[in-house]
Amino acid sequence: MTTVGDMGYEFRAARPEDTKAIEALDGSFTTHTIFQVTITENGFALQEMPADPPIHKVFPAENIDDADAPVAEEGPNSRTFVAVGTDGSLAGFTTVSYASWNRRLSIEDIEVAPAHWGQGVGRALIGHAVKAAREFGAGHIWLEVSNINAPAIHAYQRMGFTFCGLDTTLYDGSPSSGEQALYMSMPCLEQPADG
Repeated sequence: MTTVGDMGYEFRAARPEDTKAIEALDGSFTTHTIFQVTITENGFALQEMPADPPIHKVFPAENIDDADAPVAEEGPNSRTFVAVGTDGSLAGFTTVSYASWNRRLSIEDIEVAPAHWGQGVGRALIGHAVKAAREFGAGHIWLEVSNINAPAIHAYQRMGFTFCGLDTTLYDGSPSSGEQALYMSMPCLEQPADG
C-alpha cells in the first residue's frame, strides 16, 4: 500500500532497505510541561505541570529493543509503515502489532523526525495503523507513552486516544527511570459503508 498524501509525503509499508533510516531516526523531543502522576486510593490522577527548565529527551541507541524484529522479518501480525519526504528522506514511521486474543492493535513505536513535526505526518501514520487495525478486525488501538512526553500525549488526545492505565515501574533500571508509563487507547470503529 503506497499513498502520497496531500502533504506530498509518500506513505507505504516499510522495506528492508528502510531499516537503517528507521534505526537512525531522531526521536528526541523538548517539552515545557509534563503530566505529574499522583497515586490515589482508587487509581491515579494526572495533572499537567510546567517543566522548568524545559526537558529535552534524547533516546539512547541502546534503548532500541533487540527483540523487535527487523523490518525484513515482520510476522503476519505486525506491520511497519513509513513516511518518506519529497527529498527521499525518512520523515517518520510506526510499527504496529495485533493480538487476536483481545483484538488489540498495539502501536509499538511511532516517531516523526523533528524537521517534519506539525506537518500531519504522525496523524497520517496513525491513520495507517487504523487501517491495519480494521484489516485485522481489532476492537481497539493501544499505545504506551511516558508521562513527560506531553507533546505526544496532546497529539494522541487530538486523534481520539484516552488514558486507560498506568505503570509506575516500567522504566525502572533504564535511562528513563523516574518516568511513568501511561497507556492510552481508542476504539477501532467499523469503517463506514460506502454510498
